[in-house]
Amino acid sequence: MSGPGDAPQAAGDDAARTSYAASGVDVHNEEHALAGLLGWVRKTFANRAVGTPGHVAVDVGYFASVLELTQTLGLAVAADGVGTKLLVAQLAERYEGVGIDLVAMNVNDLVCVGAEPIAMLDYVAVEVLDAKVLERVGKGLHDGAAAAGITIAGGELAQIGAMLRGAVPGRALDLAGVAIGVVPLDRVNLGATVRAGDVVVGLASSGIHSNGLSLARKALLERAGLKITDPLPGDPAETGGQTVADALLVPTRIYVKPALEVLADPGVEVTALAHITGGGFANMSRIQAEVGFVLDQLPPVPPVFKAIQEAGQVPVPDLYAAYNMGVGFTFTVRPGGEARVIEIARRHGIDAWVIGRAVETDMQAHGRRVSLPGVGLVIDDQGYRLEA
Repeated sequence: MSGPGDAPQAAGDDAARTSYAASGVDVHNEEHALAGLLGWVRKTFANRAVGTPGHVAVDVGYFASVLELTQTLGLAVAADGVGTKLLVAQLAERYEGVGIDLVAMNVNDLVCVGAEPIAMLDYVAVEVLDAKVLERVGKGLHDGAAAAGITIAGGELAQIGAMLRGAVPGRALDLAGVAIGVVPLDRVNLGATVRAGDVVVGLASSGIHSNGLSLARKALLERAGLKITDPLPGDPAETGGQTVADALLVPTRIYVKPALEVLADPGVEVTALAHITGGGFANMSRIQAEVGFVLDQLPPVPPVFKAIQEAGQVPVPDLYAAYNMGVGFTFTVRPGGEARVIEIARRHGIDAWVIGRAVETDMQAHGRRVSLPGVGLVIDDQGYRLEA
């Protein structure tokens, strides 16, 4: 099986390849499409004056926004959903994991600003009421909340059968949530202090998490014609005998407890945190500091991503733009703190590695460029592209 780092195919083979856009996700035009919506959203910031509770201290666009509660305390807020992973759950009739995914996608964003997640609200929309399905989703929400150390303070159940259509008639559902956390305003971390030479530690993902499922379904179920009960393509010694459903429905890993422990450790100076979700390692470039990153020690690519690439002949830039590729969260720390981060992560049952470093960058020419030399990719203002 070819690996994600292999050379791209010739241009004449494009018709046989599956791009992220071909699966229905247009990441390249997302920012342009959002501009009008965000323009009006940002006008609402004026509704809460500086010094009053609710004033926006951290704008939309980072991992989480931060609102002023008092002169010293901030309220971090984040919203996200599970996405088309729910279609796989419907096909497999397996719903517990998606509740964990919903919690994870929100709380992992909150800790990126240095916040401690404390609670969340959920929104569950269904085509048809099914008590057993809702109970299984609820069990996942419970397990995710326990892993994150939060309460689920309430939510909303909507029956909107006229609007929802899924992979199985009568089984369509959608999950979204809003998580909140608290952070002292003088401890909000937006990556402003990162400097060249800082060390990047990557924490292992549990698998595909909750991003790129449209591309995964296109590649595995449509292009390769597999059923979700079929074995995941690849060497059984690597895949462990997983089925396609097994591989795609592994719940998103929750990084809250190790992240809070690292942030509280006096032996570690954390200069940035990043949740590696949709957009992949480009998420690291959200920081305020004018530096780039070289990630030249990435861990081996997990089998699920190799299977997706081969089944859909997915171009390397699309693969890395859609997936975490085995690294679900990163800490950027001052040199000397990396061993402690790895120790804490592993004590929480999460593998971790030094994967690279911060470097000086030409902001005018490249912006906060992230380079992945092992796979021949750079990520900059032009997006993901193969190095010349």
